[in-house]
Amino acid sequence: MGSAKAAWKISLHGGHSGEFCEHADGSLREMLEAAHQVGYTVFGVAEHMPRTEARFLYPKEIEWGWTPQTLEETFDRYAHTITQLAEEFADRLTVLRGFEIEVVPEDRYVDLVQSYRQRYRFDYIVGSVHYLHDASIDGYSEQGFLDMMRRVGGMEEVAVQYYRKVAAMAQAVRPEVIGHLDLVRLKATRLGLAEQVATPRVRQAVEHALEAICAVGARVEVNTSALRKGLDQPYPADWIVQMGARMGVRFCIGDDSHRPEQVGFGLEEARLHLLRNGVREVHFLTREGDAVVPATARLDTK
Repeated sequence: MGSAKAAWKISLHGGHSGEFCEHADGSLREMLEAAHQVGYTVFGVAEHMPRTEARFLYPKEIEWGWTPQTLEETFDRYAHTITQLAEEFADRLTVLRGFEIEVVPEDRYVDLVQSYRQRYRFDYIVGSVHYLHDASIDGYSEQGFLDMMRRVGGMEEVAVQYYRKVAAMAQAVRPEVIGHLDLVRLKATRLGLAEQVATPRVRQAVEHALEAICAVGARVEVNTSALRKGLDQPYPADWIVQMGARMGVRFCIGDDSHRPEQVGFGLEEARLHLLRNGVREVHFLTREGDAVVPATARLDTK
């Protein structure tokens, strides 16, 4: 027996599986079964797009002998598998077919994103920034990040440039969802520099990013993976949600799941995070017949 379904129980970012992602576990079918069991009404699967140059391969991928071509072939299999499974699960769960972008290589990621979107006719995309000046923000090369931070002049400047990149990405790609908006907070917290990613300069950069996000009609996700990784709040932090709420930013929820047991993690925390910061409803996508359409659901009902 699955958990009770509520209209706000949606995720537009997650479903990464060991079938198609080096740092995930489980099968995509297992991810969808878990989504049904925890009571999701809509589950958007957003596998990572391929990194098309060898310098962006992860250490484990290199160890396994993978190449950019391996990632392309894996992504192709993902696109076909999610289409088949979305149809199979349609009577139990609304499954949306998406992918999470990369902003590398910097000179042609926009063309790559549009190519993948059109080739496979995906329902939506999650616009995420995992790299700044080609350095990984979320941990694949600690030394690479520290070197980059020194080059640009410290963590505050990293954060300012990070949010500028988020704004530029939103304007260039026009994603339906913005993933883990303040991802830079995780690295800063682990380095003992959390205060440097909430300075007046950074807040101004965040405001500019939120303006860009509003202008293209994207939704900012409340991403619960921050709680799994030791932060005290989901992405984005209270003050960013409050700023966004004042500006009319639309919010959604994502569990950023990378294995079946993470599906549905932190849903109630995400709901309360939004409510206490002035957001009363979530904006998401769903399916009506053959069309993917926008929808909303109240958060102040169980």
